[in-house]
Amino acid sequence: MIWESFGAAVLGLALSWAALRSLADRLPSGRAVYPTGALGALFGAYLTHAALGTGHVLTTLIGAVSVGAVTLSLLIRPRGRHLARSAAAQ
Repeated sequence: MIWESFGAAVLGLALSWAALRSLADRLPSGRAVYPTGALGALFGAYLTHAALGTGHVLTTLIGAVSVGAVTLSLLIRPRGRHLARSAAAQ
């Protein structure tokens, strides 16, 4: 389980790096993206390991990358659209 966790964290950081390289204008700063990717991948590894049990290392890492990617996708902002403030907030 320790090596699965370490591998999931490394894969989450690599996924965050790739997301920042390709979508830098649509993501917040790296200070938010790197921890989000790593923690999302760790949660995905935990969730997959809890569902399948021991002995499924590759599947656990695939689950980690999947949940990490979904978590990172929540940080993506819309392209070119500025958010308008409501009249009550002004």
